[in-house]
Amino acid sequence: MATPSEKLAESLEALTELQDRGIMAIKASELSRVHRERLSKNGFLSEVMKGWYLSVPSNEQQGDSTSWYASYWHFCARYLSDRYAATYCISPEQSLQIHSGNWTVPQQLIIRSTQGVNSQTPLPHHTSLFSIKSPLVKSAEIQEINGIRMLTLPSSLVHCSPTMFIKSATDIRTALTMIGNSSDILSILLDGGHSTVAGRLAGAFRNVGQDRIAEDIVKTMKAAGYDVRETDPFETKTPVNLSSRERSPYVNRIKLMWHSMREVVINHFPKAPGLPEDHAKYMKMVEDIYLTDAYHSLSIEQYKVTPELIERVKSGNWDVKKNKEDKQQRDAMAARGYWLATQEVRKSIKKILIGKNSGQVTDIDHGDWYRELFAPSVTVGLLKPSDLAGYRNAQVYISQSKHVPLNVDAVRDAMPLLFELLSNEQEASVRAVLGHFIFVYIHPYMDGNGRMGRFMLNVMLASGGYPWTVIPVEERKNYMAALEKASVGNDIEPFTSFLAHLVKQGIKGKPVAKV
Repeated sequence: MATPSEKLAESLEALTELQDRGIMAIKASELSRVHRERLSKNGFLSEVMKGWYLSVPSNEQQGDSTSWYASYWHFCARYLSDRYAATYCISPEQSLQIHSGNWTVPQQLIIRSTQGVNSQTPLPHHTSLFSIKSPLVKSAEIQEINGIRMLTLPSSLVHCSPTMFIKSATDIRTALTMIGNSSDILSILLDGGHSTVAGRLAGAFRNVGQDRIAEDIVKTMKAAGYDVRETDPFETKTPVNLSSRERSPYVNRIKLMWHSMREVVINHFPKAPGLPEDHAKYMKMVEDIYLTDAYHSLSIEQYKVTPELIERVKSGNWDVKKNKEDKQQRDAMAARGYWLATQEVRKSIKKILIGKNSGQVTDIDHGDWYRELFAPSVTVGLLKPSDLAGYRNAQVYISQSKHVPLNVDAVRDAMPLLFELLSNEQEASVRAVLGHFIFVYIHPYMDGNGRMGRFMLNVMLASGGYPWTVIPVEERKNYMAALEKASVGNDIEPFTSFLAHLVKQGIKGKPVAKV
């Protein structure tokens, strides 16, 4: 008779077979009842709804939303295909958000289908689907992206609600810059006789600097006999020049985010003291706070480090060759890497203190920070040498966050822009707050993004003469919540206020964190 372990292994083999086929959302019929019950009992399978399951890491704690958010779009693609086949598409508003690069997990995904039943289907962690019985647009106006059927970009712009131009201005403006000419928009406007929409879109295109498309829409609609009155549906003028030649939507999206957020930062952050005259004194302050900074920054990432371990690494008593414990301990590798990376960060700060452009310095140097951060883990075999190659080559997800970081191709577009924005920004407070935020929003590395983001924060604070600022591990929940509001809700004020409080305390010489 098979032992319980052997039975579980058999069920895991069945689950692995599905995973090897790329199946993350699992129908009940794809696993036997015995396998489902055994895997669920042992924490390898979680029920999403009746008849549907999700594979989860066995060490994921109950109530953790990470695997659900990471698998959300995969689940929706498979479930909706099974439930509605080709008779559905998601709403114009959510189609448009995806086209603009916004893959944030929505609280509720709206489904339009000829088989819709006008009802809500609850999903984990307070998310849901809502199906609306509705005829679909022409098949030519529907496309599939990552398994999700949605309206094409031109169709999304024509059919979306006017309130989107106010509530989701960044999404709309980003989407508008992706339209190369008026042809596809006009074919939908003319076929549907959408004269009011034509006037709204003409005004919207003009708002983002696409005057030619605006003129084409108005002239063509009038030539076809429609009375078109151009109106600007946005509340404000576009704050920055946008390019209509970008390969992905992310460059314009980040430009818009930066320029819409910078005034909030300036209004909520203390005035920069200015570069210190005594460089040695400033660097001594950076050195003196190292132990506290390393403890809290590593603890935020949930490494189990002690002041003794950090001090041993700092003093050089850490020895991977002679001390077996050092070689095997993941936390020791993280502590050693943090020490090495900090030495490179200090070199960058010294360059900035003598007047070099902080954005350009960081652009050139941040690869050195990253390589030193993980070099010890590569040395002892915890990571592959290729892990030091640079920006990631796969999708990543953030623990318990609805924000989906940029895809691999978009990272290559967005990182040069980030350093361009940093280099051109005049306010040190903006460089610090938005430099950190946009860096973790992009999430360019497979690991270490939080630590790298905090290095960037402090390098940019140094560019304004602000003190090195430690984010206490006790504030981790508030820190992550403020970043989530900025990433998901485009609201930078909570994150700015959070950092401003810590910086003000530092300026006054009051410690905000201790070991």
